[in-house]
Amino acid sequence: MELLSQIALTLTPGLGNTSIRRLVDLYPDDDPFSLPASELKTVFANHPAILGHIQGKTVFPRAEQEMVFCEKNGIRPLFFTSPDYPERLNRAETEDCPALLYVMGTANLNPDRSVAIVGTRRATPQGRDNTDRLVGQLTAYHTPIVSGLAYGIDTAAHTAALDHSLPTVAVLGHGLDRIYPAENRPLAKRILEASGALVTEYPSGTAINPRYFPARNRIIAALGDATVVVEASEKGGALITAAIAASYHRDVFALPGRLSDTYSRGTINLIATNRALLARNADDIAFQLGWPLVGQQATLEGLKETPRLSPDEQKIADALRNADHLTLDEIARTTSFSLPRAAGILFNMEMAKQVRTLPGHLYQLIDK
Repeated sequence: MELLSQIALTLTPGLGNTSIRRLVDLYPDDDPFSLPASELKTVFANHPAILGHIQGKTVFPRAEQEMVFCEKNGIRPLFFTSPDYPERLNRAETEDCPALLYVMGTANLNPDRSVAIVGTRRATPQGRDNTDRLVGQLTAYHTPIVSGLAYGIDTAAHTAALDHSLPTVAVLGHGLDRIYPAENRPLAKRILEASGALVTEYPSGTAINPRYFPARNRIIAALGDATVVVEASEKGGALITAAIAASYHRDVFALPGRLSDTYSRGTINLIATNRALLARNADDIAFQLGWPLVGQQATLEGLKETPRLSPDEQKIADALRNADHLTLDEIARTTSFSLPRAAGILFNMEMAKQVRTLPGHLYQLIDK
């Protein structure tokens, strides 16, 4: 399918991301705008308005304008079938991830690892310092940082990535013909100059609309292997992003703070209710995700002999390898161990960094 048709599909009134993906699945080798009238009438029998737009190619003039805008401004439109489209979005547990992204900048959207960092727009000095410290530690793992270019923690996350020479991707809730908030225009420029990227699902001319920002959060959550909440009140966009990340089976972490601080209540509550893992530092995140250090230290670690598993540990490892993750009860049933025995073996395996615990009291094998 030509790029013009791909953009036109996303601009067709009534045709959402889920419908576009299903349409392409039905006709992987065809351009929907070129399908025979009889075929179109079958597909859109219950949607005459959409049928009219497809048959009449009514959105093609607008799609052509968008292509010109992209060409003039160095923007890459990426349809979900493109090899450069973020594979993490296609792996997200939803069909509503964007069918097309507009990308300004040269960042690799399919890095080996990535972390999303979110939090309150009213970041405290401590929150900004903690963000900078965490991002600085993530340089040992060469981890790109994803956030939303909003005030507060988002700004701190992007700035820290730039200061520590890590790639950073900003996901916007509007078109690439503007930057919101306007105060972050210099930051956006720095991101592009440092081989980062600005990413959005919205075409140029899209007005600033508060309802687009929660939708933007699902992209942030999907682009990270883990989402870290640095500061958050008891309600807010950061907690929405954390919930979405969990629904995508991504790890969620939270940095704790003082119990008396307003913007620690959200992070502490996430940890207390087992919706997030405690992140004291980057090593906590790397251990949970099974990341080795990058560079010489990783090479030296790789030369170490992998600890041999006992027969009991091997039984648990085999059970987890076959199922990806299991609860303690499921492990006990699968291995025929008693609950206390299974718990004891799992504890030793966790201390030896052979298994990790996930939110929801799940266990997962760490592949060496």
